[in-house]
Amino acid sequence: MKEETGVQKLVHTLRARAPDDAAELLARESPEFIRDTLKLLPDGHARKVAEHLPLHMRPIGSHGGGEVVAVPESLIELMDPISASVPVGTTVAAAVEAVRRAQVPTELTYLYVTDEGNKLVGLVVLRDLMLSEPNAIVDQIMLPKPFALNVDLPLSNACEAAVRRHYPVYPLVDAENRLLGQVRGWRLFEQQIIEISAQSGQMVGVQKEERSYTPLFSAFLKRHPWLQLNLLTAFLAAFVVSSFTGTIEKIVALAAFLPVLAGQSGNTGCQALAMTLRGLALGDVDKRPKLHLVMREGALGIANGLLVGLLAAAAMWFYASRQPESAAQAPMLALVILLAMSGACFLSGISGVLIPLGLRRVGADPAVASAIFLTTLTDIVGMGLMLWLATMLVL
Repeated sequence: MKEETGVQKLVHTLRARAPDDAAELLARESPEFIRDTLKLLPDGHARKVAEHLPLHMRPIGSHGGGEVVAVPESLIELMDPISASVPVGTTVAAAVEAVRRAQVPTELTYLYVTDEGNKLVGLVVLRDLMLSEPNAIVDQIMLPKPFALNVDLPLSNACEAAVRRHYPVYPLVDAENRLLGQVRGWRLFEQQIIEISAQSGQMVGVQKEERSYTPLFSAFLKRHPWLQLNLLTAFLAAFVVSSFTGTIEKIVALAAFLPVLAGQSGNTGCQALAMTLRGLALGDVDKRPKLHLVMREGALGIANGLLVGLLAAAAMWFYASRQPESAAQAPMLALVILLAMSGACFLSGISGVLIPLGLRRVGADPAVASAIFLTTLTDIVGMGLMLWLATMLVL
């Protein structure tokens, strides 16, 4: 068994490294040592390290089985301890000695400077520290009032703050600016990647905690309720179509173009939805008026709807003119398709913005099942608009 100090240094190194690098380092040890070491790591990080270990080396139990990886909910779960800090007024020579006494000096990025109350005053880049005169004071070479993350800041907001700064390490402080720990930049970017990559699944009711190795029954329980909700909303669209049964019976050609309209308007809405969710994840949405975003997606929707609608109208004219019962109505049916496609795409565009913003306003996750609500709305509005126009203009 390794000496206790050696274990502590290894644990500190594993905490500071990415899960795949930590797993590669840990794989050199015995299975018993791996199991004991993973227990000393934060639970979320230990699970991710275990995922990258060879199958025969993964411990059985809470740190390595087939369970769903825990998703960190706060900065505390990502926090590493401060390896080295010195009080204000410390000489460079004493600061260098403090760096040498650190458990793993090679993992140090910044030397933190604090006052008597352990409040963060500044930080020193190690390169500047090594190039300074031994008798100089750290106050003279430190970066005063450095950017720090409040430990109570939501994880999503912390990720947004890190996106534009790209610092290797971020100090964590409390409300009174007391230095509590630090979080490495790669961990925040990892959470940002997980959040963005999870959006495509959340849009259709797949939770971001679900992975490819999630147990079958657990995945079923997570997905099925959203499918039941989707069935309920689909009945609403079916009710709208059934209200125009008489119109469809008289103009059979409309039935062939209902899925065309639903598909195009749905895709337009999903494009707007994807951009809105990306903007919410990166903090872009809050930088400009919401009305500007709504108008932008509405303009894109109607522009795309007009161009697609022209082709669909030509197809309707060609199709209807070859049907004996609707040949005389072909021009008006083409106009109906053009107007319906333009209107449906316009409404889909603005809905792709309003739905996630509305979910966020009421405190719900904007990404969760947004596509289900969007698809239902575009189906109801799009198909309802086309059938209503046909009833008013053709019959």
